[in-house]
Amino acid sequence: MPDAVLPPRLEPELLAREQALIAWFRERGSVLVGFSGGVDSAYLACVAVAALGPERTLAVIGRSASYPAAQWANARAVADRFGVPVLEVDTDELNDPQYAANPTNRCYFCKSELWSRLVPLAAERGLAVVVDGSNADDGNDHRPGAQAARERRVASPLAELGFTKAQIRALSHARGLPTWDQPSSPCLSSRLPYGTAVTPERLQQVERAESALRALGISGDLRVRHLGARARVELGGAMLAVWSEDAARAPLEAAVRQAGFDEVELHPFRSGALNVLAGIPGAG
Repeated sequence: MPDAVLPPRLEPELLAREQALIAWFRERGSVLVGFSGGVDSAYLACVAVAALGPERTLAVIGRSASYPAAQWANARAVADRFGVPVLEVDTDELNDPQYAANPTNRCYFCKSELWSRLVPLAAERGLAVVVDGSNADDGNDHRPGAQAARERRVASPLAELGFTKAQIRALSHARGLPTWDQPSSPCLSSRLPYGTAVTPERLQQVERAESALRALGISGDLRVRHLGARARVELGGAMLAVWSEDAARAPLEAAVRQAGFDEVELHPFRSGALNVLAGIPGAG
């Protein structure tokens, strides 16, 4: 096995932080985890099961047109492998006109819909607390969904205990979680510029394009930004260098056009690029 993928030797401080998280869960006794299958929620759910056991842990996936099918498959695979009990709940944010209009606080309406379903579900099942995977780095970004969590009294233990994204990745690696080096994957609606209506057709177009590019062998950070007839494809540095070559760029553009776009632009990946383009304070 190459050295690059060997689990890290964790510093005592990091191990102590994880023990604090285990203690946090045990103090509450039972938990419902909002579970997307991303780096943060996968780690959170697996530690919850380790701390409380599967009988006092429930991970809930919110399913809608904005949730990528590939991420759903990853979430189910992690849950199956690590014994995390999972329930799937349909959410209906696309039928909320406030969400579909795609304002700069779109995520608030999405998370309001999610937590309005999960918080009562936890109460019905006698689970003491509902948690999300927000971490200590998230406070530095534009995240209107955090307000919806606060309004519903959803806890964020990773943020509360000071876990950074890098620390969560290191701890996930040590636990053998396949998500440890998984790229961040926000919902498909994040690929649409603010003010562009969120529709199932546009979300499917983005998902088809990104799936086609993954099938070509593109790994790491990837976004297909929906700019009407034009697609802005963003790739991480190493991938960008490879796929900018003429021989590689032709099949890339063909794959994106096959998804329904007329024009294709290639750019360096930038997390929250549409926030930056929209001029949101603190973005980027």
